Amino acid sequence: MALIAPSLLASDFLNLGRDCEMLNKSEADWFHLDVMDGIFVPNISFVMPIIAAINRIATKTLDLHLIVEKTERFIKDFKSFRSDLLSVTYEPSIPLLPTLQACSIPSPRRLV
Repeated sequence: MALIAPSLLASDFLNLGRDCEMLNKSEADWFHLDVMDGIFVPNISFVMPIIAAINRIATKTLDLHLIVEKTERFIKDFKSFRSDLLSVTYEPSIPLLPTLQACSIPSPRRLV
């Protein structure tokens, strides 16, 4: 079964609320958010207040993809969000097991 998970990086940031509502009403299955810190990859994407705002209005599965150095620094912050799916990038998450154990928020699906 194929799933549709549009990346919110493709949204119009001046109309993010409108685009989130469009996804809520669409046939998309998930909201996909690439969270970048500007260290592991050069781009910076969604900051915590923006993720919190999206979290408040998203009615579908929220897929957070952490592309960050020292992933464990951010896990506590993500515990406050309704995150159904949390994926981490392997390279900056070594050793991986403690990162995966910390990702239990309370029990999202964890992906690498």
